[in-house]
Amino acid sequence: MRLGEVANEDALPFGRPLDGVRILALEQMQALPYATQLLARLGADVVKVEPPRGDLGRTSMPGIRDPEGRTVGATFLRNNLDKRSICVDLRQPEGRDLVLELARGFDVVAENSKPGSMSRLGLGPEDFAAVDERIVYVSVSGFGNTGGSPYREWPAFASITEAMSGIYTFTAGPGNRPRPNPVGALGDISAALFATIGVLAALRHRDRTGLGQYVDVAMLDAVLAMTDVVTNFWSLGHRPGDTSPVLLDAFRAADGWFVLQVGREQHFEALAEVVGRPEWLEDERLRTRTSWNDHLEDVLRPAVEAWAADRTRMDACAELSAAGLAAGPCATTDEVVVDPHVAARHMLVAYDRPDGVDEPVLVPGNPVKMSRVAEGPEQRPPWVGEHTDAVLTAELGLTAAQLDDLRRRGVVA
Repeated sequence: MRLGEVANEDALPFGRPLDGVRILALEQMQALPYATQLLARLGADVVKVEPPRGDLGRTSMPGIRDPEGRTVGATFLRNNLDKRSICVDLRQPEGRDLVLELARGFDVVAENSKPGSMSRLGLGPEDFAAVDERIVYVSVSGFGNTGGSPYREWPAFASITEAMSGIYTFTAGPGNRPRPNPVGALGDISAALFATIGVLAALRHRDRTGLGQYVDVAMLDAVLAMTDVVTNFWSLGHRPGDTSPVLLDAFRAADGWFVLQVGREQHFEALAEVVGRPEWLEDERLRTRTSWNDHLEDVLRPAVEAWAADRTRMDACAELSAAGLAAGPCATTDEVVVDPHVAARHMLVAYDRPDGVDEPVLVPGNPVKMSRVAEGPEQRPPWVGEHTDAVLTAELGLTAAQLDDLRRRGVVA
């Protein structure tokens, strides 16, 4: 799907569920920007407030060049569709006052700075509540602004909270070196999704009570929720090094690897039939779920991989799936970007680069599919401060002379 295209055009007359909701986002990097981008895709008007140097995500690598030759990094490119950008120096009292005044026209104020930093600037939840008690204020941080975490002051990226959730050592096993960041930004995206839920719930609560509230999301809390097996299995007596009660591994086919999961006896019976090993069902060594893993390397893997040796990953997975088994090919990057499922579900949005490179930028589409909500048209991420003058003129009635004065003094950019 390309920028500006629309899928499900029949749904256009229905509008979008968040039409009319306005969000003032004091955000950077990914944990919050992904949330506000999702809300924008659902119809919210999102105005992104950046410092004069721009969102830190603009300096990530790899990246492209904007029309002025400035770097726009990958983190920014994939988290800021459908937003407008203004540049305000929040460290200056006039910048702070501009944002507080702007907030009168918005429903939600969102920030993901280090805990306490917004309050020190006079832009904490209490400051916006004094402006309008209907404002919903959401914070996303590594360890939360409330609740007294001993890690509250620690800087945090996704990988740090993922490590602290226990999932790295859980998957590595005893004595093995943990592998950081195995699935991209789990900590960022999970926090973004819970922040989105919190915003929607707070807006619904405001509909009933007339009052906004403070929504506080910690990335570590979000990752703990996503990696629930770590603590749940521990509570049930499973310890690191114990044999897994689920057969889950990668197996080699003729053209690469596929993943197979077998967690129930009936699935093991189906596997034995598919790969032509009915004797497994009478083999005393394979009577229990844990024994499947005990004999993975000496019994199961050789047989499964011998069966798959003259099959492609897709053919092997198709046969296994037809027998009711969960299996999927380990796709390469080249395969993912042309996958028919990805295309059918509009899960990649392509937009042209402004720096003369032919290949477009690809970013994930919206996973939320709704029958009465059209997908698109999407708008490209904004250049830094692209909408400063337009927003401040429309919202606050500032004149060109006033804007020039603010820009000269570095209050806006």
